[in-house]
Amino acid sequence: MPNRLINSTSPYLQQHANNPVDWFPWGEEALQKAKAENKLLLVSIGYSACHWCHVMEHESFEKQEVAEVMNRFFVCIKVDREERPDIDQIYMSAVQLMTNRGGWPLNCICLPDQRPVYGGTYFPKKDWLNLLLNLAEFWNEKPEEAEDYAAKLTDGIHKYEQFELVKEAKVFSKTDLEAIVKPWKRQFDMVEGGLNRAPKFPMPNNWQFLMRYAFLMKDEAVAMSVRITLEKMAFGGIYDQVGGGFARYSVDGNWHVPHFEKMLYDNAQLVSLYAEAFTWSLDPLYPKIIAETLTFIERELTSPEGGFYSALDADSEGVEGKFYTFTKTEVEEVLGEDAELFCTYFHVTEEGNWEEEQTNIFFRKDDTDELDGRFGFSIDELQTKINQARQKILDKRSTRVRPGLDHKILAGWNGLMLKGYCDAYRALDEPKYLEVAIRNASFIMQNLVEENGKMKRVFGSGSPAFLDDYALVTDGLIALYEVTFDEKWLQHAGMINTYAVDHFYDPDSGMFFYTSDEDAQLIARKTEVMDNVIPSSNSVMARNLKKLALFFDHEEYQQLAGQLLLNIEKSMVQYGSSFSNWAMLLLDQVFGVYEIVITGEKSDEQRKEFEKKYLPNKIILGGTKGSLPLLQDKIGSKNSIFVCKDKTCQLPVDEVSEAFKQIVE
Repeated sequence: MPNRLINSTSPYLQQHANNPVDWFPWGEEALQKAKAENKLLLVSIGYSACHWCHVMEHESFEKQEVAEVMNRFFVCIKVDREERPDIDQIYMSAVQLMTNRGGWPLNCICLPDQRPVYGGTYFPKKDWLNLLLNLAEFWNEKPEEAEDYAAKLTDGIHKYEQFELVKEAKVFSKTDLEAIVKPWKRQFDMVEGGLNRAPKFPMPNNWQFLMRYAFLMKDEAVAMSVRITLEKMAFGGIYDQVGGGFARYSVDGNWHVPHFEKMLYDNAQLVSLYAEAFTWSLDPLYPKIIAETLTFIERELTSPEGGFYSALDADSEGVEGKFYTFTKTEVEEVLGEDAELFCTYFHVTEEGNWEEEQTNIFFRKDDTDELDGRFGFSIDELQTKINQARQKILDKRSTRVRPGLDHKILAGWNGLMLKGYCDAYRALDEPKYLEVAIRNASFIMQNLVEENGKMKRVFGSGSPAFLDDYALVTDGLIALYEVTFDEKWLQHAGMINTYAVDHFYDPDSGMFFYTSDEDAQLIARKTEVMDNVIPSSNSVMARNLKKLALFFDHEEYQQLAGQLLLNIEKSMVQYGSSFSNWAMLLLDQVFGVYEIVITGEKSDEQRKEFEKKYLPNKIILGGTKGSLPLLQDKIGSKNSIFVCKDKTCQLPVDEVSEAFKQIVE
């Protein structure tokens, strides 16, 4: 008989619906049962694309003898961390405090009142059973000790990553930026890109900041590191050389062997990164990566309604990477006489280039010139043949059993992808990208946003939205305004942002809580500050507030953004890569933000021309109509470009080239 998870909308919870474990979703039924029966809560957290979550399910949760122990001594709750990141934050903090490490699956044992007493990540079956029996005995025989430990741990959770209000004002300078980047430089891998470590995560926000820093600070060493990283990621096995799109991370230091799950949030941000990088450097590799990644998004992660799905699993048929890897024999069967070229280009060998026998992960090296000489083709002919072969391999691959799809449509991640499409359109002027962006924004506003700006996190579910949903959707809508000059998108962004300020801001700390004051409260109300694979919700809010303050001439938002930056500024020097989105706000504080107004019948044409030259510290607005303060007395049919900064506009000019002469770094 299926358990209660059978009625869940989460694919991850659905995966556990036929376990013999008597799973509950998070909610009052489970929490009240634990209190009524004085049982420990077993909170198990994961997500559908998590490989080790599947392993632990197969080894433990599917086994009757394990389920009997879990059901007898615990009230067992399954949580999809992507639906309920607020729960995940609390218990991840607990596990990190206890063990100095974290990850998923995340398993936390809690008192009936939700306070944690023990936790960890993946446990082999034997260790899991022993742990459960020991904890059940401990709770039965020494409840006072458990209560005491839970109180101390909960206090630690409240203080973990806590930032206090900084009242002393500060004028920031280039020296503050250099202090962040100088220790960071020592970690750069100048051969393989990224940082000197394994595994390697793409961390697109890190490289976006470093690209802007390199440009504005004129630091060629940092610029070189960014270029190496973007090329090596695009050439590596972490990038799907046949189907487009990036895997979540590389298990090695060479970007060769991916952890094969593909996440919407990674690919959205990487599209934005490569789009901005193309404007910065005009490397012809970047548009190729953008186009192939967005083709992957359209093919595999786009819903009929215009939303974007969350992820593809790493596994198919129970084997990690099986969908993506080929033996040399399989390649030869598909390509025939063209196999030699393909195998040479993508480093396919008889013995295999991965740990699995004879199995190959496709990757590239910068050897096109060498290959065209060896095979007697021009570079154009070589690329044509490679592309034809790639399509044949992709067609063959499409007949295989596919990895599982996590079809959740999450507001925040859709905000990231909306921005990705806007950035791709901004850089490449491909009309289809704008069409997709407008369709997605319309979907978000119709299905995930109420009239007062309150949001839902998950399409088709009643899950509450969190600060990252508000922040990332607002950011995406601002980006859509800047490529359309359609003011309704900016008004939507302002409405959503206003709701977030009203219901998430904490004036005592000068930071935003992750949860709304209207939501059911957990054992702690946390703030998310450090940037990770997705920028922190507070840093995105801070940058949104800065932009919206300029668009709407909103002084309070300027002050809020400044206060947020002051609160975390001292922490940025210690670990720059965990504060890269904050560091972009710092760049804007130090260098200022240009407000570019382009008006008249040719405003869209001139906007496109303006975007061809790299200027990261700007907002752009205009069109033939609009109510924004900066457009007053400027808007109309006459073609004019105004360069404004610090509440001062220079004389209007007619041509983009003349406008850039007014921009002095």
